[in-house]
Amino acid sequence: MATRVLQSSLSGLYRAAHTGRAKGRASAVIRFDLRGLSASNNRSREDSWFKSLFVRKVDPRKDAHSHLLAKKEDNNLYKIQFHNVKPECLEAYNKLCDEVLPSIHADSCYPCELVGTWNTWYGEQDQAVHLWRYRGGYPALTEVMNKLKNNQDFLEYRKERGKMLLSRRNQLLLEFSFWNEPVPRDGPNIYELRSYQLRPGTMIEWGNYWARAISYRQHNREAVGGFFSQIGNLYMVHHLWAYKDLQSREDTRNAAWQHEGWDEVVYYTVPLIQHMESRIMIPLKASPLQ
Repeated sequence: MATRVLQSSLSGLYRAAHTGRAKGRASAVIRFDLRGLSASNNRSREDSWFKSLFVRKVDPRKDAHSHLLAKKEDNNLYKIQFHNVKPECLEAYNKLCDEVLPSIHADSCYPCELVGTWNTWYGEQDQAVHLWRYRGGYPALTEVMNKLKNNQDFLEYRKERGKMLLSRRNQLLLEFSFWNEPVPRDGPNIYELRSYQLRPGTMIEWGNYWARAISYRQHNREAVGGFFSQIGNLYMVHHLWAYKDLQSREDTRNAAWQHEGWDEVVYYTVPLIQHMESRIMIPLKASPLQ
């Protein structure tokens, strides 16, 4: 009897102790989980804060970037053409362009001007680049296109040109308000067309930095024109530069790094670029930019 009572008491004490330990372990697990959850939340907040340093903030805009960045005092529209020519036809193609393009440029019936025409020297080979200006914007472009439909010389030119081309593409551009307007210049010069594909939404930021940067690149009259696309590849920027030769280009570009602030412009604009390309071009005889 006494033995059974003792065994029952010991069993009750064991169960109570076992239950207490279980509750203690459960309580410890709960406390550990809460601490882990709290630490996880803290890490998430820290990660969000850290990532926020690198996430670009997009400010709401009340106007299109074309209105904010383009020149207000005139209504110029530019068209740039890229023609990839069959290698064996390049000489004949250049001769054809020298014969026909100046006649359109000189005819006052057409509200357009040939800004420049080139062959790519370094970059994409056997390529011709033409840059046109339409004074009066889209209505001027439409007027020129309609009149050329009835120009037999131009229609014959297009027919012959088509036999010589592998491919062609074009873009419609506006000029940045802070760049020079391209004007004819004497040669001999080489020209560099630097083309930048920007990340969507960054055109205003690009313009803000380059409005300051262009002052560092005027000392040798190397800045010819700066443009951004409206139709064609969008968020595309073209900068056109002139140099006496390749060594002059190298010296002029290196000299820009001696100006305080140029390094900052490069530092902040490089992350805006998705893709960039440089062409070194030689003007044709008919080009107003020599």
